[in-house]
Amino acid sequence: MLERISERWKVPARRSPEAEPAAPAAPDAEKTFIADLAAARPKLIDEKVKLHGRIIDEFNLSLIEKVSRDELARQVRRFVADYVVAERLALNEKELDGFTEDVLDEMVGLGPIEPLLKDPTVNDILINTHRSVYVERFGKLEATAVRFKDEAHLLRIVNKIVAGVGRRVDESSPTVDARLPDGSRVNIAVRPVAVDGPLVSIRKFSKRPFSMDKLVEINALREPMADVLRAAVKGRISIIVSGGTGSGKTTMLNALSSHIPPDERLITIEDAAELQLQQPHVGRLETRPPNVEGRGEIRQRELVKNALRMRPDRIIIGEVRGEEAFDMLQAMNTGHEGSMTTIHANNPRDAVRRMEQMVGMAGMPMSMQAIRSQIASAIQVIVQLQRLGDGKRRVTSIAEITGMEGDVLQLHEVFRFVREGVDAKGGIVGSFRATGVRPKFLAELKTLGVDFPPSVFDPSAPL
Repeated sequence: MLERISERWKVPARRSPEAEPAAPAAPDAEKTFIADLAAARPKLIDEKVKLHGRIIDEFNLSLIEKVSRDELARQVRRFVADYVVAERLALNEKELDGFTEDVLDEMVGLGPIEPLLKDPTVNDILINTHRSVYVERFGKLEATAVRFKDEAHLLRIVNKIVAGVGRRVDESSPTVDARLPDGSRVNIAVRPVAVDGPLVSIRKFSKRPFSMDKLVEINALREPMADVLRAAVKGRISIIVSGGTGSGKTTMLNALSSHIPPDERLITIEDAAELQLQQPHVGRLETRPPNVEGRGEIRQRELVKNALRMRPDRIIIGEVRGEEAFDMLQAMNTGHEGSMTTIHANNPRDAVRRMEQMVGMAGMPMSMQAIRSQIASAIQVIVQLQRLGDGKRRVTSIAEITGMEGDVLQLHEVFRFVREGVDAKGGIVGSFRATGVRPKFLAELKTLGVDFPPSVFDPSAPL
């Protein structure tokens, strides 16, 4: 069997005789091997990608899982050693052992995309059939050299992902939401809905969630805006985070939730658990798709209803996209102030319209005025996010719902991002400004001892 795993061992030497310069070893021994080498020499990740291409060609992938790890490790070390010599990589014995172990983990893990999962600069991994893999770095998409041997190889990785969370994907159920063991969010589509072959989208899980301070540091918003949002969370003001795909809604929800007092009980509800709440008293609920017979599905609406029986102080829903919006509003109006969720919308007014539509999906006999009245009494703040043309994410608006005036829901913008042009590198130039509106909820915060000077809401100068 061992002889059949790899048909030949020798890796062809590169044609160029020029050796690449050696890189010094990274000093921090507590970091992982790949992080050390990536910091000392970014090209090593590219070398690993190329090595995976050789492994795909050389190894019989169907036999890998039938061989013990020790036997596979011996063969992989020999193969990697030949590769390192052929490619003239400057690695000492310890580094070679670490490189071998890393490659071995990848072979029994998620194969060719493991280097991308370990690359801290990659935010999204987009697999367009076995022939093409793209990544997003710093807000921009770029092609990679990663490839799979064939469609069967990619499907083997796909099935490993979905099996890990007790889900399935096949012709009868060709789409699925899943997550990796580290919390990264995965969406998969296979034939027949994916016409040319499997499509996989991975939104990587941040090991260190962004804090509000970090969002200020990267210029996603200004400090006065962050101070108002922090106070709103502590003051149990209900908030919706709105934005398009990839605009940073979950990142903002994590940052906001970090300011919830630690003595409160929180219940989170998600399709694929990815929120990273830091409080000690958190209960996590996750939806479940139907089984092969079409039974056993558990939807968000059912989880919201169940959460109300679990004595939560706040309910946090990863994203509302349907009839569960009605139950969420009921929760916010019945003693669960300070609850939060996200919604797909292009601006605060669109977010309200989408909420109206989703409440209507619940099938309750309510007039539009009654629906708007429910929204106005439940939700107080909408935080709008947008990924701009230069790939950077910004808080483009913070708006307050102040109530009803006749049949019209009143929405007032408090802060906004004003675009002013484009710089020489194509970056969006703009400034954050107050609109001059002083939020009504500040009166509630003042009873808690929190107040803001009028200058925070002065529209005459950038924040």
